[in-house]
Amino acid sequence: MDPSTTAIEHKVHARVGLLGNPSDVYYGRTISFSLGNFWASVRLQPSDHLVISPHPTHDLVQFDSLSHLVNRLNNEGYYGGVRLLMALCKIFYNYCRDNKIDLQGGNFTISYDTNIPRQTGLSGSSAIVCAALNCLLDFYNVRHLIKVEVRPNLVLNAEKELGIVAGLQDRVAQVYGGLVYMDFSKNYMDDLGHGIYTPMEINLLPPLHLIYAENPSDSGKVHSSVRQRWLDGDKFIISSMEEVANLPLEGQAALLEKNYTKFADLMNRNFDLRRAMFGDDVLGALNLKMVEVARSVGAAAKFTGSGGAVVAFCPDGASQAKLLEDACNEAGFVIQPVKFVPSCLNELDLKTLPPQ
Repeated sequence: MDPSTTAIEHKVHARVGLLGNPSDVYYGRTISFSLGNFWASVRLQPSDHLVISPHPTHDLVQFDSLSHLVNRLNNEGYYGGVRLLMALCKIFYNYCRDNKIDLQGGNFTISYDTNIPRQTGLSGSSAIVCAALNCLLDFYNVRHLIKVEVRPNLVLNAEKELGIVAGLQDRVAQVYGGLVYMDFSKNYMDDLGHGIYTPMEINLLPPLHLIYAENPSDSGKVHSSVRQRWLDGDKFIISSMEEVANLPLEGQAALLEKNYTKFADLMNRNFDLRRAMFGDDVLGALNLKMVEVARSVGAAAKFTGSGGAVVAFCPDGASQAKLLEDACNEAGFVIQPVKFVPSCLNELDLKTLPPQ
């Protein structure tokens, strides 16, 4: 097979922030895992010209009518995935240039597809960027030259280029795959430019459920003052965020001991702290209802990200999970058992990691 004509394809899954979010942007800690239920894929094919292919659905430029166009914009917004691929190409090129990494290779055509539901806080944008980065690493044969620990920064920088405000947690989960414990302590971030990331065995996790709304409203779009209050030294915000950052420390121990009762308490505490800091107007009525429905049957529940979807755990097992499914169906929410996927790192990737 001629490598100059071979297509490269990579798939990156959605992610669930299991404990510690949103402390990743406050020098905290998190535990996250990749969600096998949904993914984005990117395909790169060598070509004469460099082409970024628009997606037939997500980058629509042809409409049935003016009302179709307006409805489409109201529901989907102005942005598809083309800008994500362009931004990554720029960030990747600049990083390689600045680090004296020679990019040998011609042009390519790059396209994407995704089934990650929009506005669900499952990191759909970063999945596309991460999958594209994997394609570029292989196309230019530089996977061994760009450390795994640095790659989440490249993904995040591409999104920052577009004004997307986010932290490293999601990108780490998607670069590594599987279950990852992350420490974003200030000394690591200042000295290394990234956190310390520790993969964990995915089979430590108990059965979990994903809950989301099929047609999310704009609930939870009220601007939050938490960041500014934290910067201003607000004692309640600082102490609450420190408590959130300590939950993954306890959570890691609870998972290793398979103490799932303790783990359920930590999930609930994570959400309660977020709610106390951000307030109900910021969290949004729909997001709150998803958590309340889960808790009504005794399940532990928290956001997977900043809202849009909820991860739930039924400590009492299958009978409780059936009650949870019934409650979600009655409330009009989609519920699915979580599919776990192992780490996606290969031998070349592992060689770039520091010894554990």
